[in-house]
Amino acid sequence: MKEAMPVLTVGAGLHETLALLTSQLRPDANHKEDMVFLKDVFSERSLGYLMKIHEKLRQYERQNPTPVLHSASSLAENVAEELQTGPMSSEEKELLHLLTSPHLKAVLSVHDTVAQKNFDPVLPPLPDDFEDELDEESVKIVRLVKNKEPLGATIRRDEATGAVIVARIMRGGAADRSGLVHVGDELREVNGVSVIHKRPDEISQLLSQSQGSITLKIIPAIKEEDRLRESKVYMRALFDYTPLEDKATPCQEAGLPFKRGDILQVVTQDDPTWWQAKRVGDSNLRAGLIPSKQFQERRLAYRMKMGTLPNPKSPKKSASEGCDKESQAIVSSKCKAVAPSCGQVFSWEFYSAGLRRSFRLSRKDRQGSSGEDSEIGESDFLTYEEVTRYQHRSSERPRLVVLIGSLGARINELKQRVIAENPHRYAVAVPHTTRPKKPHEKDGVEYHFVTKQQFDADALNNEFIEHGEYKENQYGTSIEAIRSVQAKNKMCIVDVQPEALKRLRTGEFKPYVIFVKPRIPESRRRRSAATSPGGGEHGRLTDEDLQEMRQSAVQIDQQYGHLVDRVLIKEDSASACAELRGILERLERDSFWVPLSWMRT
Repeated sequence: MKEAMPVLTVGAGLHETLALLTSQLRPDANHKEDMVFLKDVFSERSLGYLMKIHEKLRQYERQNPTPVLHSASSLAENVAEELQTGPMSSEEKELLHLLTSPHLKAVLSVHDTVAQKNFDPVLPPLPDDFEDELDEESVKIVRLVKNKEPLGATIRRDEATGAVIVARIMRGGAADRSGLVHVGDELREVNGVSVIHKRPDEISQLLSQSQGSITLKIIPAIKEEDRLRESKVYMRALFDYTPLEDKATPCQEAGLPFKRGDILQVVTQDDPTWWQAKRVGDSNLRAGLIPSKQFQERRLAYRMKMGTLPNPKSPKKSASEGCDKESQAIVSSKCKAVAPSCGQVFSWEFYSAGLRRSFRLSRKDRQGSSGEDSEIGESDFLTYEEVTRYQHRSSERPRLVVLIGSLGARINELKQRVIAENPHRYAVAVPHTTRPKKPHEKDGVEYHFVTKQQFDADALNNEFIEHGEYKENQYGTSIEAIRSVQAKNKMCIVDVQPEALKRLRTGEFKPYVIFVKPRIPESRRRRSAATSPGGGEHGRLTDEDLQEMRQSAVQIDQQYGHLVDRVLIKEDSASACAELRGILERLERDSFWVPLSWMRT
């Protein structure tokens, strides 16, 4: 015969209900752990006290009269003023007389005084024996449900007391979502196992091995951490990061791996050394640890001091220099030079060993703005760049499109083809030159024809994004030429040396940088019939050509890849042109991540 369940009366209090519920908990074979847990929780004296207080407060709420409003006198004055604004009926005159009578005004004033006072009851004092059990009752039992995900918290050993302390709560993790575990809490038990004398790595293993539900016994911190709202700080990563290779991270499993170019939402910067962040677009709700900007720069500086990292301020070889001065002289003596055309400044191309190569002036031969230091960006070390979403508006000038390319990319041909297809939407910046004008040429169409004195003055004033000399004539593309194209509401497309990006990356131009590199065959067998990228009209490629193309692409990527918004792999001219056309159309339609500094200028 089954035992009858106790019957609760209508007037039974919540604490009586809990007491009856506790008496009915009987451990069985299937749910013994759950029943024991519930019985321990419901049997705590502090919970009983809280329930009694809760019952008193609910009783007060049911019996407590509440005023309809707290400013009856003010409302009466407003109504009286409204009545006097126009003709009144006899009823309205009577109402006005009542509202303005001294007696009613006094009654309403007293009403407001009473209504605005606080008549809440004073809670009874705690029991005399409650203080004796304060230490024991302050222990908090927390039960979390997690799947195969980590708990989302790190621990440390307090050097002074030896206690195991919660050091960090990962935003979005199981511990954070519960709201029951806080930084500074002391961990006493995990699933009934004491952790007082265990090492932190043993405790971490115990936590990671727990699947499904996990029960923690915690002594709450004296001052619990406030749950902060997630920040809206977004960073573009300028380097690759692998937590498992970082010995400095406080917890490798809690680290967030990322690649250069990833957009990270930094949810907290409370720790000056380790930020918590999420990858934008990642489905994982839990944040991970990443080195802070200050910490990453500090250790990069240390590596440079120890000689394990190159100095970012040291001179670098130009990424587009295919060979040294002596080899350039040999190539020039054997090959026919092609004169620069409009929009092809410094892109004098040579044919050698079957590969069409683009040689630009070496750095020491360049002048003016192109002879500045090679480092790019405000910081000496590449860590993070704060970014924000930006979408072009019709009232703004179009964004500048900048093409940089490795050997064999033939970016000038790609640029000219896209512009020729739609000259009403796209254009090049007309370059300046000191050479004489030919009969068929018009000033401001093919070139801006200027004197050498004027050209030198403009170069001295840093008017050019890059410039140089070819066959004793000066050529250069000016900042004003770009502005002139944008003033016509056309998208300006330029192809420049990677070094020129420093001058162009401003809030005025908001450049979108595209790195064009040719598809390079992987092996001799696969390229048995291959020709040079982009058309195949220049003969077969040698192993030396392919190696030089690879090195050129790698060098540009290493030095300037962090400034690139899109990499375009050029299979052939037609497909590359179609892909570039699609990018230009999306620039006018979609939103993109841009440096936050651009939006503050």
